[in-house]
Amino acid sequence: MIKNVWYAFVVINLLAISCISKKTDEQTKTRRPNIIYILADDLGYGDLSCYGQTHFSTPNIDKLAQEGIKFSQHYAGSTVCAPSRSSLMTGLHTGHTPIRGNKEWKPEGQWPMPADTYTIAKMLKQEGYVTGAFGKWGLGYPGSEGDPNNQGFDEFYGYNCQRIAHHYYPFHMWHNQEKVMLKGNEGKDRGIYGPEPIHQQALEFIEANKDRTFFMFYPSVIPHAELFAPEEYIKMYRGKFLPEKEYQGVDDGERLKQGPYGSQPESHAAFAAMVNYLDDQVGELVAKLKELGLDKNTVIMFSSDNGPHMEGGADPDYFDSNGILKGYKRDLYEGGIRVPMVVWWPEKIKAGIQSDHVSAFWDVMPTVAEIAGADLSGEIDGISFLPTLLGKEQPVHDHLYWEFHERGGRQAVRQGHWKLVKYDVNKNPNGQPELYNLVDDPGEEKDLSLEYSDKVLELADIMKNARTESEVFQFRSESYNAEQ
Repeated sequence: MIKNVWYAFVVINLLAISCISKKTDEQTKTRRPNIIYILADDLGYGDLSCYGQTHFSTPNIDKLAQEGIKFSQHYAGSTVCAPSRSSLMTGLHTGHTPIRGNKEWKPEGQWPMPADTYTIAKMLKQEGYVTGAFGKWGLGYPGSEGDPNNQGFDEFYGYNCQRIAHHYYPFHMWHNQEKVMLKGNEGKDRGIYGPEPIHQQALEFIEANKDRTFFMFYPSVIPHAELFAPEEYIKMYRGKFLPEKEYQGVDDGERLKQGPYGSQPESHAAFAAMVNYLDDQVGELVAKLKELGLDKNTVIMFSSDNGPHMEGGADPDYFDSNGILKGYKRDLYEGGIRVPMVVWWPEKIKAGIQSDHVSAFWDVMPTVAEIAGADLSGEIDGISFLPTLLGKEQPVHDHLYWEFHERGGRQAVRQGHWKLVKYDVNKNPNGQPELYNLVDDPGEEKDLSLEYSDKVLELADIMKNARTESEVFQFRSESYNAEQ
C-alpha cells in the first residue's frame, strides 16, 4: 500500500514538473525576445578569426557567426568612441546625432547627450523591457542629463568616462550613481582587472531578470589601449609573436591611471590575450543564457565602435587588423569605420549566412524596434535590417554619411559602390575630395575623382546637405580629447 502511494506521489510530481516546464517553454516562446548588444572597443575588421584573423582565434564569436549571420559591409557610427555610440543609441548618423566628438567634461566624463534625446534604452523601457548597460559609457558625466540612468537604463555598471576607461586596473567604477572604489587597484596595485567585475555584473543582470524581458548593452573596453590582460591569458601568447613591441608609458606620478597608458613590454602577446579574454566572456554570456533556458528567445548582436587604434603599443599592421581595408581609427577610409557585425538568434536566423547588405550603427535602433514590436517616435536615419536577418526582401539606403571633428575635419559619403572622402575640411572646405569604387577597389587605392567628376559633384551635394549643426559640436569645433 505504502509502495503504491509512493509511486502515485512520484507520478503526480513528475506530471506537475512537466506541466510547469511546458508552461515555462510556452511563456518563453510568446514573450518578446531579449536583446543583447555587445560592443567591442577599437576591434578592427580583421581582428576576429571569422573575419580572417590568423594569428589567434575567437571560437566563441565565430560560433555566433556560424549559427547566425555575418555582415561583410557593416559600418560604425563614427571613427572614434563617443560619436559612434551616440549614433548607435539614437539611430542618427553623425550629421544629426547630438554627440559628434570626444568632448570631455572635467573632472570626469564626456559632454552629455541632451535630456530629451530619444535612445534605444528609452524606447525599449517604454515597451516594458528591463534595461542595463555594463562597460564604457562616454555620453554624459556622472549625474548629468546624459548619464545612462537618465538615458533609459535601469542599471549601469562600469566606466562613465572614456579617459578613465583607458585603464584596466582603475581606481573606481560607477554602479548607477554610486562611485565604487576598487581597493585592489589602489596606487600602483593591479588586483582587479576592470572587465571582470563588469562581466560579473552583466551575468547577474541576466540572472536577476531571467523571468522578465530585458535589453542589455554591453560596451566592453577591450581591446582599447592600454594593452593589459591577466597574466594567465598573456602567458598563453608569450613569445609567440616575435619580435615583440615594447611600449613605454606612464606607470607612476600624478597622471597614473588618469589617461596616459601604462607600459607594456609585450604588446603583441597582450593584444591577443585581450581579444581571447573578450571572446571567452562572449562564450560565458551564451552559456548563461543556455543555463537559464533563454538562448532561443535572445538576440545577440556583436560589433565594434570603430577601426583599430595605434596607441599604447598597439600594432594593427602586425596583426593585419584591417584585412585589405585602408586606414585606422580616426580615418574615414574603410579601415576606420567598417567593422565586424555578427547577429545570433537561434531558430530565427538561418545558420551560417554571410550578408553583403550595406548597414550602419544607425540601423540598429529601427532593427531592435522591429524585433521588439516597439513604436519608434521621432525621425531617425536608420533602416531596419530585420528582413536581412530573416531572409526577406531588404530595403536599402540611398546613402550613408559620416563626419569627424578631429584632425582638420573629415567627411565621407557612400552611395551604392561609390565612396567620397574629404579630409582637411576646416582648412580647405573647397578642397578636392577623393572618390573610390568599393566593389573594384575595396582597399581604396585608386582615386577616381578626376575621371568621374559628375559623380564627385553628385556625392558632394549629398555631403553638403546631409548634416545639421549641433549645439554641442559645430563642424569647425576643435573641442575634443584626441586620446579617446
